[in-house]
Amino acid sequence: MPEGWPGTEVGWAVVREFWGRGYATEGAAAATTWAFDHLGWTDVIHSINPENLASIGVAKKLGSRNLGPGKLPAPFEDSRIDIWGQSREEWRARASRSAPHKGAPCE
Repeated sequence: MPEGWPGTEVGWAVVREFWGRGYATEGAAAATTWAFDHLGWTDVIHSINPENLASIGVAKKLGSRNLGPGKLPAPFEDSRIDIWGQSREEWRARASRSAPHKGAPCE
């Protein structure tokens, strides 16, 4: 995490030809679980330009919410971003609600 960064971040970037296939959501979900379970993070953020609707969609699929405008350190200090994120407890609660029940069919 660079000095001055607004928080512990899980981000994503996907080559345009592979957009819309769920790779960003799947990768970010795995990275978020790893960060909480193995790195001991207590929260996670995503710095997203408010015009980047695709990334906002990924953040929403992850269960993150808009925490408001944010500020990045130099050389990105002029970038317009909103901070999206959630706590480890929110992540785990959401995961337990969406986990298949024992004996239930998988989708």
